[in-house]
Amino acid sequence: MGAIGIAAVSVGYNLTHTTEEAKAPAAPSLLTDDRANDPEAVIRGLQDRVGANPNDAEGWQRLGWAYFEAGRHADAVRAYRHATKLAPGNATFWSSLGEAAVMASERDPMPEEAADAFDRAISVDPKDPRARYFLAVRKDLAKDHEGAIRDWLALLGDTPPGAPWEADLRRTIEQVGKINGIDVAGRLAAVKPVAPHPPMGGGMSVAAAAIPGPSREQMQAAAQLPKGQQDAMIEGMVSGLEAKLKANPGNVDGWIMLMRSRMTLGETSKAAAAYAAAKAANPAQAGRIRDEARILGVPGV
Repeated sequence: MGAIGIAAVSVGYNLTHTTEEAKAPAAPSLLTDDRANDPEAVIRGLQDRVGANPNDAEGWQRLGWAYFEAGRHADAVRAYRHATKLAPGNATFWSSLGEAAVMASERDPMPEEAADAFDRAISVDPKDPRARYFLAVRKDLAKDHEGAIRDWLALLGDTPPGAPWEADLRRTIEQVGKINGIDVAGRLAAVKPVAPHPPMGGGMSVAAAAIPGPSREQMQAAAQLPKGQQDAMIEGMVSGLEAKLKANPGNVDGWIMLMRSRMTLGETSKAAAAYAAAKAANPAQAGRIRDEARILGVPGV
């Protein structure tokens, strides 16, 4: 049960809170960087959005994340079910569903729906960090503590230094090892992390930093807009960044911001396209771009 306790937070779809302590890999969220003053207003706006267009996979994903942030995990599960049904090829949607199902369960620490969702996420993207984390949790719950630790160590080895979940993943391994009498100190020390590529000018990872997004007032206003206007407002912000990058393709930080924004919106194919464009325009920075894309969970990296 120790690992489940550590895992009981979100990344998201987030794959990851980047401004707060993260306890399990999750996807970054623009919404968590600039929270609206009234989360319920955001939820109502998203409810109206999917009500007007029930086939809006991204709308369901955003609603699921908003519910998760509000602690309404059962509602998050229902929203993510819609998202995965509409976009079955999106690994992040599946791992988000799995995490929400874990959090919504009052008795079973790894309900069947959660396990199935993590399996689906891995079948789509074997590198999905949240799914890998929770599938190792499943092994731990089945008393295969050594297998769980081995899988977490493998995930740690694929984790770029500074990723939002790195410290907590290490703590998970240490705690599960201690609880079960497994010496992990040497194995943790032996893990060769992915070599970091520091941002130009120093500082923390752009992917892990708080990326400027809509203000609280803008998010509140967007939540009250009709779906078409809401989409136009959000897409306008992201498209504006994309247009600037076409004029200045050497802005590596800007490309990373664009990848993060696309992943936040559930636009994984556009995030992958931004990754390819960033590498092509900046071959000397390809290693750093790759590491940042891995932190964000961009597919195919």
